[in-house]
Amino acid sequence: MKQYTLTLHNDVQEIPRLATFIEEIAENHAIDMATSMNLNLAMEEAVVNVMNYAYPKESVNNIDITAEVDDEEIAFSIADSGIPFDPTQKGEPDLSLDAEDRPIGGLGIHLVRQLMDTLDYRYENGHNILTLKKRIKK
Repeated sequence: MKQYTLTLHNDVQEIPRLATFIEEIAENHAIDMATSMNLNLAMEEAVVNVMNYAYPKESVNNIDITAEVDDEEIAFSIADSGIPFDPTQKGEPDLSLDAEDRPIGGLGIHLVRQLMDTLDYRYENGHNILTLKKRIKK
């Protein structure tokens, strides 16, 4: 198993660094383009949520990302010391409603659930840790 790490600040201007991180991992492990794009989309959605909601506005904090890759699966862990929040407890959005009738929020988590195979959350030592796993095709 190979491990990679990246630390970002809670600033959406950092997102291109996340994309580069994921692209490099995908290239190193010959992960197909469609899977790589889905990993990038899911991770961007999850990390931007942390950036926007975990910390008080105007504060600068770290978000630590770890990727572990083996021949069959990639697992990303996103750790932050922000407000405790378990996105896996968020209910599924009512997609039968028109967009203007739906409550704001929830679609990002829904998208992440659709793109990844598993989504796990734990709160440990003052940190939110969200782990996203995906079986990989080469």
